[in-house]
Amino acid sequence: MARMKFPRRYVIVLLTFICTNVCYIERVGFSIAYTVAADAINVNQANKGMILSMFYYGYVLSQIPGGWAAQRLGGRRVLLLSFMLWSLICGLIPLDPNRVVVLVLSRLFVGVAQGFIFPAIHTVLAQWVPPQERSRSVSLTTSGMYLGAAGGMLFFPSLVKHMGPQSVFFVEAVLGVAWSVIWLKFSSEPPRTDLPKVSMPKVASREKIKAQAGGVVAPRTVKIPWLRIIFSLPVWAIVVNNFTFHYALYVIMNWLPTYFELALKLSLQDMGSSKMLPYFNMFIFSNIGGVVADHLITKRILSVTKTRKVLNTIGFVVAAVALMALPSFGTPSGTDLFISSSWFSGSRKSRVCR
Repeated sequence: MARMKFPRRYVIVLLTFICTNVCYIERVGFSIAYTVAADAINVNQANKGMILSMFYYGYVLSQIPGGWAAQRLGGRRVLLLSFMLWSLICGLIPLDPNRVVVLVLSRLFVGVAQGFIFPAIHTVLAQWVPPQERSRSVSLTTSGMYLGAAGGMLFFPSLVKHMGPQSVFFVEAVLGVAWSVIWLKFSSEPPRTDLPKVSMPKVASREKIKAQAGGVVAPRTVKIPWLRIIFSLPVWAIVVNNFTFHYALYVIMNWLPTYFELALKLSLQDMGSSKMLPYFNMFIFSNIGGVVADHLITKRILSVTKTRKVLNTIGFVVAAVALMALPSFGTPSGTDLFISSSWFSGSRKSRVCR
């Protein structure tokens, strides 16, 4: 009996899922480790906020260059280079809150390096995954962010307690290098010449067979209508959508350890698994969102546009209500419940990537 061949595109999607997982382990890990190290020498909240925010200055600067590099150099190569860069920085830089300039520059460069990752991932997925599987694939890939954050929030507090804050940097560097090695070994460029040798009189047939072979036909190069994009209201609606979601996500991600310790007077080590619930909630609903979106669209229950609008609206309304109610609950269980509910909107991320 012939063995069933595991499609190469599934391997690529799984590796990109692990990629986002490791990236967010790093982000949450730094917030936890730096908070402990900074509190030990009484760093004020303003200076702490400066260090925590430097990552995002670098991150926003490299988004557009990341897309350009992925298109020119290939998403596979850009992913490898960016991972090696931020892993190297984590492995070499000491976590010393007194060395402010070193921390500022290191977080800035880690942000620059990781800013290349998501443009490269979307380039890779566009080349490998056929359209009918794209929502689920993007859902799984992006959900790795939340699972990684949940894992980091669960394990790093205990690691810091027993091994010290610097141990977090070591673990992150090892994970980054390990993923890079796995990516180099098991990933490959999108297939171009491995189509079955059959007669294909129509372009549509070639595209269909290409998808079945494990990849998709690379899109033709076209002139980008920059002016239409810049002045497009739907484009700006998506920009505002992403700004709103990520502003809440990154503020909570960076300041959640401080909030638990200062507002609730509870250390992360004492909270057990409950501290990971907000991130785990996002992991679950991100994948549910992709499946629901695909179902509504493929069954023609709603159009693509209406599906995006309805599910995004539901997610943001639930999040807004939960965030407004959050200050009224000063207990760990209440905080977990309402932060988890506020990140219900995380399931909307995959629904705009179709």
